[in-house]
Amino acid sequence: MYPKSSLETTAIEGVSQTSKPESYHPRISNLIESFLKYAQYELSLAPSTVKKYREGIRWVMRDIGDLEVESITPGHFIELKQKVLGRGAGQSHVAGIVFAMKSFLRFCRDAVSLNVLDPKDVRPPKRVRREVIYLTNEEVRQFVNCIKVRNTSQGLKDQVNMDGLRFRTLVEVLLGTGMRISEALSLDRDTINFEKAEAKIIGKGNKERTVFFTKRALEWIRFYLSERKDSERPLFLTRMHNRLKVYDVSFFFRSYVKKSGVNKKITPHILRHTVATNLLFNGCPISHVKEILGHEQLETTCRFYLGVNKEKAKEAHGQYLSF
Repeated sequence: MYPKSSLETTAIEGVSQTSKPESYHPRISNLIESFLKYAQYELSLAPSTVKKYREGIRWVMRDIGDLEVESITPGHFIELKQKVLGRGAGQSHVAGIVFAMKSFLRFCRDAVSLNVLDPKDVRPPKRVRREVIYLTNEEVRQFVNCIKVRNTSQGLKDQVNMDGLRFRTLVEVLLGTGMRISEALSLDRDTINFEKAEAKIIGKGNKERTVFFTKRALEWIRFYLSERKDSERPLFLTRMHNRLKVYDVSFFFRSYVKKSGVNKKITPHILRHTVATNLLFNGCPISHVKEILGHEQLETTCRFYLGVNKEKAKEAHGQYLSF
């Protein structure tokens, strides 16, 4: 149930939590806003996750209707999967919708005390296990070396190309930490401890974790910051001094992949796979890989959660990660 001090008496469509009549049978739309507030403030989920939950539940109402929540059955989820997959949506998209509804049902059961379908009885579609794409050390060198850090045109020769330097630094940070792109772009200058070669970030699931930097990544950060003429906090900035966004980065990846000649798809997430495989191939224990990447599970290698000592994980990061 909600804590009595705040949410227990929250009104749901005009009916108090403490005085719902026996005939109260809310529909999905009656509870969605309360659920999203619960997800944000009680479960402390990231805004991006809350947004995905909202979108997922809207898909549900569109495809199987604004049902009374206590009337939802496993058959409704079979119908939902059939319709969403029938429109050509990927398995991961369908899984996201199903996970949103599972969380919604838990909210209805635990916070609103409704007699709903047990979330354990709701199964996401089975995901097809795909081969992990990663870059070899030679492909990493080929990709990073094509990123133009200095101008070569007449009159500007040897001047620093700030767009190129910023992108090279971002790539080096991704390769030197294993961070998700959203995590790397959230970095501020003052969050990086250069002496300890680490930083505290808010990662997936709105959870704080420590990331570790290679010496090489820190050298590129120092170089990039030495060429910056501003005092803004964000580590990665646009020309207009706004924090760099994921969609800003996509253009540079597409452009430099073509220039590099590497015959593979290269994205921030593939660089993350590259870090994981580099660590594993060099003998890093899987438990340390999990800690370095901030995974609760390392999908391609782990079947369960492994807890490790952060200092040991940091030692493994410095010992095993090298390109």
